[in-house]
Amino acid sequence: MRRRRRAGGGTMVERASKFVLVVAGSVCFMLILYQYAGPGLSLGAPGGRGPPDDLDLFPTPDPHYEKKYYFPVRELERSLRFDMKGDDVIVFLHIQKTGGTTFGRHLVQNVRLEVPCDCRPGQKKCTCYRPNRRETWLFSRFSTGWSCGLHADWTELTNCVPGVLDRRDPAALPTHRKFYYITLLRDPVSRYLSEWRHVQRGATWKTSLHMCDGRTPTPEELPSCYEGTDWSGCTLQEFMDCPYNLANNRQVRMLADLSLVGCYNLSFIPEGKRAQLLLESAKKNLRGMAFFGLTEFQRKTQYLFERTFNLKFIRPFMQYNSTRAGGVEVDEDTIRRIEELNDLDMQLYDYAKDLFQQRYQYKRQLERREQRLRSREERLLHRAKEALPQEDTEEPGRVPTEDYMSHIIEKW
Repeated sequence: MRRRRRAGGGTMVERASKFVLVVAGSVCFMLILYQYAGPGLSLGAPGGRGPPDDLDLFPTPDPHYEKKYYFPVRELERSLRFDMKGDDVIVFLHIQKTGGTTFGRHLVQNVRLEVPCDCRPGQKKCTCYRPNRRETWLFSRFSTGWSCGLHADWTELTNCVPGVLDRRDPAALPTHRKFYYITLLRDPVSRYLSEWRHVQRGATWKTSLHMCDGRTPTPEELPSCYEGTDWSGCTLQEFMDCPYNLANNRQVRMLADLSLVGCYNLSFIPEGKRAQLLLESAKKNLRGMAFFGLTEFQRKTQYLFERTFNLKFIRPFMQYNSTRAGGVEVDEDTIRRIEELNDLDMQLYDYAKDLFQQRYQYKRQLERREQRLRSREERLLHRAKEALPQEDTEEPGRVPTEDYMSHIIEKW
């Protein structure tokens, strides 16, 4: 009988041990599961999850994206202290056929502002005043008009904008102004085809000034590609065959400092050196801009602009993949020819796209890290509140008095 009791007792111990092991294993499993699921939870919200953040509107960075160029952190950080109530001014460099018209309308009609831009029906320009005084904070086609010339480039704007604003707002202190240049870039082939279609319909931009070093180019420096009032009806082949066509490498030319190469005087320096100087200057100026976006990435463009200037758009940007350029059917030989004519633009766009993607990834990772830290702090605060002693929450009148305690001791 004693042996049976011992055997039975051993069986009970084994069962108890197995139960403890199962409980311990379950606890460990729950702890591991919490480590993975916990960062996405917000205990302060109903249902265990926080309200959806506006980050969900934006695409997730591609984890397989391979960086082509090295950019230091200072080139990726773009969080400016844009002071709309101070003397800061956003200057929009609008390159033809890059989606600049749509983006320009976003700036005057779609930004959530303390004092919105005054855009009246039938008027081409809006009044964009600072919240605290009648002075503009935006220099663009739809706010100040083409004050420095039709589609003024970097060379023109940097030399023209300060003087224009001095005349518009003479009461402002010009030495205190900060200019934040922004622009949009587009895939060179698509942009080139879009410009050809626009010219084919009668666009000329012949009122552009092309000011450089205090003068406009001579007819010999900048010959025309057509005779008559416009070039409407031109074929793509005719458009590509003109050696003076400003559509070729337009993005590099409009972002570079043309003073470095003698402006439009092609005999100033050899062609190869001129091309290299233009490309390097365009890259440098693009890096130095407060912000640039890409037409092919509308949501990412919106995201980076909002985080750069700490401004929010009312409505999200839309990605239109079907454009006039998209409807043009061209063969592979023609595409290669366009790429050759725009070799500098192709190199610039490759460089800009890499910088753009790296900035987007850097900013998203930074925000997600901050989000995880906030979630952890919320969980710790929630646990700390739950761990508070119950007597701390009781009414003061329920706490035993000193006389009552001494009476108890005397009875003992």
